[in-house]
Amino acid sequence: MKKQWLVAALGAWTVFSGVPAWAQTVNLQQAIDMSLSADPRIQEREQLVEQARALLEEAQGNNGLRLDANLFVGLAPKVEGGFYQGGATSGTTPRNDAYDWKGLSDWTSLQFSIVKPLYTFGKIERYSDAARGNIDVKRQDVRLQRGNTVLDVSRAYYGYLTARDTRRMLEDVLSKVNGALARVEKDLKADNGQSRQSDLYELQARLGLLNKYLGQAQAVETVSLNGLKVLTGVGLEGKLEVADESLQPVPLPSANLTDYQGKAVSARPELSQLEAGLRARRALVEAKKAEMYPNVYAGVVGSFAYASRRDTLDNPYVYDPFNHAGLTPVVGLKWDLAFDVVPARVAQAQAELDALLAKNRFALQGIPFEVAETYTQMRAYYKAQQDLAQGAAAARRWMVASYADFNAGLEKSDRVSEAFKTYATTQAEYLLTVNDYNMYVAQMAKVTGDYK
Repeated sequence: MKKQWLVAALGAWTVFSGVPAWAQTVNLQQAIDMSLSADPRIQEREQLVEQARALLEEAQGNNGLRLDANLFVGLAPKVEGGFYQGGATSGTTPRNDAYDWKGLSDWTSLQFSIVKPLYTFGKIERYSDAARGNIDVKRQDVRLQRGNTVLDVSRAYYGYLTARDTRRMLEDVLSKVNGALARVEKDLKADNGQSRQSDLYELQARLGLLNKYLGQAQAVETVSLNGLKVLTGVGLEGKLEVADESLQPVPLPSANLTDYQGKAVSARPELSQLEAGLRARRALVEAKKAEMYPNVYAGVVGSFAYASRRDTLDNPYVYDPFNHAGLTPVVGLKWDLAFDVVPARVAQAQAELDALLAKNRFALQGIPFEVAETYTQMRAYYKAQQDLAQGAAAARRWMVASYADFNAGLEKSDRVSEAFKTYATTQAEYLLTVNDYNMYVAQMAKVTGDYK
């Protein structure tokens, strides 16, 4: 019963504390999936897509009703009486006391117009097309960042495995060097002629280098795991372990170079992005040209003003700006044209379009080259890691045999020291080569657009 209560209490503490009681173990694909969900850089670019959608809504909104209104309260000259001299409401001589001081009156004024565009010579349509192209550009930015995230996770994951296996290998060699060092010290103390003082110095030098490389491997192991924690969203204080027991080369992809290049041309987000950018730039050029033309509109315009200390004149030929009301439907043309500015804006948009066309031409040439370069390196490193695997296996057999012979008194210390060095160097090169090969496979997926 006590044990059940203890388990329940620990479980409750884990739930409410939000801290996992054990380390989460993930393989590479699981780490990638977690990172694609947690990476703030992807979320940032997704929000830029939403911003681009809002720009499209803004462009399309220009086709709706527009209100232009001005309401204010001020002061107006006070006036009493009618239109004729002396303030009479009838007579033959109009009054001429407009500038005589008679006091002040409050004044409320409203001028407004409500209009609906009927035809804009393509401005709204072209700006909307440009905004749609911008959305597609931003979407491809999301894909690009997802590809970068996948590559970052692969680099951290394989880097951790490489550093961990290197650290384990160096610890193994270090233990044997320490054993050989103890044997040499024992021989020197016994003065049995089996070892020389130079043997001691040589092994001590090897020991110093091994400790240095071991420290570097431990540092890379820690940094890589911390990077993996950050990328997956676990956090530096979280617990994370990798599922792979050791670094292994991934299978060599079977596609040929032509297939990879064809896939890259059709699937790379950069090319989709350039295509969308070209559509947007062409639409923007046409929109800038349309700025030379007016907007046809229909609507209602009106004006209202009221001064409480001025009499209202109802004469249809006399307009009092401080005391009146008017409203009318209208159909009109409206220009907002700066003659020297619009051509410059058109030229600017055309130059940006031409620059994007040049970039597109370079991409069509550069992407196949990038694919070919990655493909060549991938296959070269695949062959290299196979050769080094055989060399590292042979070097380990040499080290183990030499160490056994040394302990049996059948091998000189300089030979076993050389065996230690050869194995450590060859195995480290093998692990680095496997890491590079695996990363070229991951890079191949990126340069061909083979990711979501």
